[in-house]
Amino acid sequence: MAQALAKSDYHGGTEHAAPKPIELLPRPMAKTGLVGWLTTVDHKKIGLMYAGFACLFFLIGGLEALLIRTQLIVPNNRFISAQFYNELFTMHGTTMIFLAVMPLNAAFFNLLIPLQIGARDVAFPRLNTFSLWVWVAGAIIMNVGWISYVFPSIQAGLPDIGWFGYAPLTSKHFTPDASTDLWVIGLQVLGLSSIVASLNFIVTIINLRAPGLTMMRLPVFTWMALITSFLLILALPAIAIALIEVMFDRHFGTNFFEAANGGQPILWQHLFWVFGHPEVYILILPPMGYVSEILPTFSRKPLFGYPIIVFSGAAIGFIGFGVWSHHMFTTGMGTVATAAFAVATMAIAVPTGVKIFNWIGTLWGGQIMTRTPMMFALGFIWMFMLGGFSGIMHSAAPADAQQQDSYFVIAHFHYVLIGGATFALLAAIHYWFPKFFGRLVPEFWGKLSFWIVFIGFNTTFFPMHFLGLNGMPRRTWTYDANMGWNEGNFIATIGAYILGVGVFTYFAVLIYTFFKGKKCGNDPWDGRTLEWSIPSPPPEYNFKVIPTIHARDAYWYEKHHAEEIAKENAAHMKAESEHGGIHMPDQSWYPLFASIGLLIGGVAFAFGYVGVAIGGLVLVFVSCYLWALEGPGGYHIHIDEQGNETISRP
Repeated sequence: MAQALAKSDYHGGTEHAAPKPIELLPRPMAKTGLVGWLTTVDHKKIGLMYAGFACLFFLIGGLEALLIRTQLIVPNNRFISAQFYNELFTMHGTTMIFLAVMPLNAAFFNLLIPLQIGARDVAFPRLNTFSLWVWVAGAIIMNVGWISYVFPSIQAGLPDIGWFGYAPLTSKHFTPDASTDLWVIGLQVLGLSSIVASLNFIVTIINLRAPGLTMMRLPVFTWMALITSFLLILALPAIAIALIEVMFDRHFGTNFFEAANGGQPILWQHLFWVFGHPEVYILILPPMGYVSEILPTFSRKPLFGYPIIVFSGAAIGFIGFGVWSHHMFTTGMGTVATAAFAVATMAIAVPTGVKIFNWIGTLWGGQIMTRTPMMFALGFIWMFMLGGFSGIMHSAAPADAQQQDSYFVIAHFHYVLIGGATFALLAAIHYWFPKFFGRLVPEFWGKLSFWIVFIGFNTTFFPMHFLGLNGMPRRTWTYDANMGWNEGNFIATIGAYILGVGVFTYFAVLIYTFFKGKKCGNDPWDGRTLEWSIPSPPPEYNFKVIPTIHARDAYWYEKHHAEEIAKENAAHMKAESEHGGIHMPDQSWYPLFASIGLLIGGVAFAFGYVGVAIGGLVLVFVSCYLWALEGPGGYHIHIDEQGNETISRP
């Protein structure tokens, strides 16, 4: 909205006298401290909160994984009970996918998209705040069951149905307490957050690009974010429908998945995987974008085959909706359906392979700088390729019949989601940390954390390929000593501990850097995209002047045409000042209040308190109504030729 108003002013909007500046910054109307964070509509603060919460859940999910691996370190172990083990692998998968990787990607969407397209904020700043707090509400709902370990009288443990929630495990007969209801409602709320955010980013990317920034000049990360946003709004309705049907089966006597009454449990598998496989690409396309930004910077050359990388990302998103039943080769779909999905699974490897060749082409002949972000990015390419090779093996239905539900599949998707998505996310955090905190991570400690993570990861998951081919089923609580799985599980668990040390080192170094790291300027890496052209950390309004884009690598062009760009910016700044300055939206409590209503309503419904649940929904509607009455509001920032800032109300 702020950017839209600025654009209308600049491109010949209604003339009006410049408001009189009334206060020097810092602005008294801008809430600070905790209140400022709770009510903010600044996309950068929202992104940092997404990142903070996601890192917290990433560590929680890692702790759950360490408990699982400790249980499996030796045969016939009784470290934890079978029930708690079932709860742990359910929460581990759900946490890592929905509460760690997805929100970390959302954090970078918020932090980078407006900066990379030359905008001052997202299209709908308050809706952006709403999506954050709705996500927090969903995360809390998902984790309410932990309270039962403190207060055993509460009839809701953690869900024990797997992150996939296969029927009939979700029926009242098998899970009569509220744990499954909390899981179902939590996923619904998280889905609402993702859809709202995706629509916001689609509008932002399409409508708020700086002058001259055509679609084929967009940074690759912004392209991947756009494709991912479309995937989310197309894939999430499938899981939303399936979850509503589970709720109706559990509470209103329907029989969508109740086989005893004519329902079809396999219907859940189809609906879930129609969402679940595009979800894999929702998780991995943004990391492909990070790597496509990092490799050119540290290779000192432009990205090789930019159009091909963009179109291959779109092809991955499109084909990703046609491969869901390769998760179901062992369900007896029939030879025609099996063959069709096998071919589609082979086909989707082609655009992924194209990206890898383009990344190698970017490296080829470049002046490679092995900084920490580059090492994590190279680790991503190597590990993601290994995960892709084992994924291609699953496209052969006879091979899949042996590998299905074995530890071979565990190895495959961890190579894709840790070796792929997580390595790229760790690279991105290192790469953009100086931009948002103004400090450089020490190279020695950054590289040390990389090698510990790299060694720990491969020691953990590579042996699982052999465990799976040797017949070890996934979701196994314990095993007998004569099964031949002893050494593989022992090595994998030691590797998990090493990986845990590596992740701890990584985040400890980030915390140290935040307080004591070496300060840096706006462009420590000699970057090529617009975010490196503004101060570190970025100001509230991002750009003093909306830039005009002349080339694909906008900031590289700006560096080589500094005089021309400086004159252009001075003229634009003068014009913008004459037309009212930089418009900034006011902060708001109502998105937070609406999400609190969803939290109250969701938890109350799961426990059967219908009256309280209705009260929560009333709070949602009242908050949204008052939110709508707030109007555009906001204030204007004026910047003079010396860089001094003053503010005024319109």
